[in-house]
Amino acid sequence: MKKIEAIIRTSKYEEVKNALHEIDIDFFTWWDVTGQGNDKKHKTEIYRGTVRDTSFISRRCLSIVVRDINLQKTVDCLLKIASTGDVGDGKIFVYNVEQSYRIRTGECGDDSLYNKD
Repeated sequence: MKKIEAIIRTSKYEEVKNALHEIDIDFFTWWDVTGQGNDKKHKTEIYRGTVRDTSFISRRCLSIVVRDINLQKTVDCLLKIASTGDVGDGKIFVYNVEQSYRIRTGECGDDSLYNKD
């Protein structure tokens, strides 16, 4: 089993979510994150009289655990759909997962994951 962590543009989330569903990757977790890219300049902007720090970038992080057999198709989907070709498209990280359990049934390993194909 592998855990894929993908940091993508927030604007690409719906497209990515729909594409993942199309390849039968239906179970994942996401959250909004903020980070800093290669641009080290400190930037501020004034919006409605309030000074805001804009040197940080808003992104969405997806956490997806898949069987080894589904790893490449999931990564390929993310690379294809999340890309705009511009700097700041994001990153994908892949980790080994030692074990997983489905709390409701007690199933473990591959059987505890969705997408049994």
